[in-house]
Parts: sequence; structure tokens; C-alpha cells
Amino acid sequence: MSGRPVYVAAHAPGALPLVGHAWPLLHRPLPFLSSLPQYGDLVEIRLGRVRAHVPCHPQLLRRVLSDDRTFDKGGPLFARLRDLVGNGLGSCPYGDHRRQRRLVQPAFQRARIEDYAGVMVDEALRLAAEWRPGETVDAFPAMFGLALRTVTRTLFSSCVGEDEVARLQRFFETALAGLFRRIFVPAALQRLPLPANRRYAHALAGLHGCVDQLITGYLSAGERQYTTAAHQGPCQGEREDRGDLLSALVAAREEGSALSDGELHDQVITMLLGGAETVAAALTWALYALTCNPRVARGLHDEIDQVLAGRPPAYRDLPHLPRTSQMICETLRLYPPAWLFTRVTTRPLNLAGRYLPLGTTLVISPPALHHDPALYPRPADFLPDRFAGERPGVPPRGEFTGFGAGARRCLGDTYALAQTTLTLATLTQRWRVECAPGTDIRPQPLSAVHRPRHLLLHLAPRTPSPHH
Repeated sequence: MSGRPVYVAAHAPGALPLVGHAWPLLHRPLPFLSSLPQYGDLVEIRLGRVRAHVPCHPQLLRRVLSDDRTFDKGGPLFARLRDLVGNGLGSCPYGDHRRQRRLVQPAFQRARIEDYAGVMVDEALRLAAEWRPGETVDAFPAMFGLALRTVTRTLFSSCVGEDEVARLQRFFETALAGLFRRIFVPAALQRLPLPANRRYAHALAGLHGCVDQLITGYLSAGERQYTTAAHQGPCQGEREDRGDLLSALVAAREEGSALSDGELHDQVITMLLGGAETVAAALTWALYALTCNPRVARGLHDEIDQVLAGRPPAYRDLPHLPRTSQMICETLRLYPPAWLFTRVTTRPLNLAGRYLPLGTTLVISPPALHHDPALYPRPADFLPDRFAGERPGVPPRGEFTGFGAGARRCLGDTYALAQTTLTLATLTQRWRVECAPGTDIRPQPLSAVHRPRHLLLHLAPRTPSPHH
């Protein structure tokens, strides 16, 4: 006996002519994707007319994610995503990835994230101060605005005004609403002058133009500072590190194998997208989980009251907020914002006993693993304690794919975990939330990120428990 696992390849039932599995993917994505492991370890589905394969076994998924040369970024989703983010770190092919990651990585060093944490808390405090007792808020728009303001400030320091943030938010919302829909729409229809196509094109043009203006203004301000300093003496001509993400990217651009202007643009828009919508979705689902799990909410409040004693959280508090961090991890497991992404084979190969020709699409689906009872007992239950281990609040590798894995693992995972943990601690320190009438937690249809349609939260002020 060799001991090698024997995998089962299968087809998912229910594919319709032309659209394939579009209906369940758009209207009940997580239940559909979570059902796939019952059919096999590698399950074929249809994305429109494209045949795609979903690895449902952790070892198969690990193989796909760890070999990014063979299973490269590509497929229907990334074809559309590149309209939005160009050839940035999250969407570039294997040939560009190593160089880009090396140049971008300094922007996410621990010392920088510690500095960014002050901005994260400041924006959360600002939102918490704007809320009023008895008010009802729509959670996702509120979290999206908070996350976008935070990532623009960490990118551009204080260079971005409220008007620019509001414009970015409008353009992102329109472009993202049309992005996933276009996976299932034939290319010929996408070129017609239909209202939806015009809105999508207008949003893309506006978004790219807005980002170009922000970068130009940022670089011009830096050039003025550099020129002024250079005239003051031979040792004064170094460019200022403003402590933001863009300073790190500009420094990379000026050292050896530099980022081009186009690459700088694509990295900025990638970071804006990655730091806004997915973070907003995770925070929205975390707040929803609090409304459904009173015991978890009590434990969270007790921890926050004990550790913070009424003061705002800081980066140094993260190791001392394990329950809060575990709650974020469980949120990402049960409600993964990045619920589907694709890879494409760069050579013919056999996987799980099935021959995959060159250019075959594979679908990476966190719910296929995160909701598997063999990996996560009682998978439908919200149980943050399942992440209480040697490193509390740190997602395990292998069976957890909320941030991808391998060489293409999300470079901003530490940033995202810090922001969601600090923001949740800040908001729940001051407020209790419960679902208000009109809440609709069905997934937003045609959305590239898994989020509820309307999570309406009723706000009630809270004070720290007296025994703390």
C-alpha cells in the first residue's frame, strides 16, 4: 500500500444551458459551494459556458494554492477584476508576481502596521462618536465608508479629503456591482450601449481618474518637499517617508527594479479595494454575529472592558484581545467575504484522476472547506472558541483559506486582522447592537464580495461593566 489518498472527481448537478450554475452562485452562493464536498474531492461546475473545477479536499486545495506557476491567476473572475485593478499584486500573473510582491512587501512591515493602527482606531472612534442612541444604521455602507477612509489615510496620509473619499466610494460601489455580473454575460452584450454597461464604464473611468489625481497630487507634494530640502544643504535632499503605504511604494519605485507609473497606479487601486470592501464585509458579518450570539457578545464585552478599562484600544492591545481576534477568525470562516476566486492551468496535468488541459479554470472556494463538518465540527454554528489554540485568534494554515495560501497568500492579511479587531473593539466598547426591522441577511446578488443585502442595526449605548 502506497498510502497515497484516492480522490473522487465528480460533477455538480443542476447546471442549466448557457448559464450553468449561475442561479445558485448568485442567489445562495455559500450553501451551494458548501454542498460540493458531498459529491467529491474535485467537483466540476459551470460558470456560464466555462467549465470549472472546485478543489474540495484540503490536500488538493493546498496543491493548487502552493503551485502558482502551474495554477496561475486567471479565469473569468480575474478577466473582469483586471478591468478594475489592472495588473496589481492581487491580479497579476506568475511572471510579475515575485517582483511586485518584493517591492510592495515593505509597505506591510510590522512597524508600519503599528503606525497604521492609530489611523484605524481614530476612524472607528469617529464613527462611534457620530452614532446616536436609538438610531438605526445600515451596517455595510457604514463599514464600507469607515474602511475606505482608513485605507485612504494609511495610503496617502492626510492628503485625501471627504469629497474624494465619497467619490471613490460611489465609483467602487457601481463598478463592483457590475463586475461579478459580467462573468455570466456574453462579451458581445458587454459591448452594447446598455444602461448597465454605461454605468460600469463611467464608474471605471471615474475610479481610475480619481486615483491618478490622488497619486499625482501626492507625488507633486513630495517633489516640492524634496526640492526645498535639497536647497538647504547636501544632506537635506532625502525624500520624506510620511509613514504611509504610498511612501513605501514610492521608495520601491526609486530603488533599482522600480514600479512603473502604471504599476504604482495598479497597486494603489488594489490596496483601496482590498482594504475597503472585504474589510467592510467582515465587520458587517461580525456585528451580525454579535446580534445572534448573546453569550459571545457578553464574552467580547467583558474582555474589552477588562483589557481596555474605558480607554481606546491600541496596537499593543492586540495580543491581549484573544476573544475579539477569535471572533474575527470565526466570522471569516463562517461568512468569508472573498467567497470565490479563480485560477487557470498553465500546462496540461492530471488532478484527482481527471485530465485538465491547458487553460482549465479552477474555482477556489473557502466555503467548500470552511463549512465541511469533517474539518470544522458543527460548521453552521458560530463558535469563536474553535480558534483558541497555541496562537489564539490566528487562523490555522491548511484548512483555513480566508486569505488564500502559498506564495499568493494575501499580503495585507495582518493589516486586515489588525483593522477588523481594533475596529470591532472600538465600536462594541461604546455600543450594543441588535437587528432592526427590515434586516435582510440574504447575500447581495451579483456581488464580488459576500455581504448581506441590508443589516439594519439598532444602537444602544453601553458602559463598561462595574466589576472591571
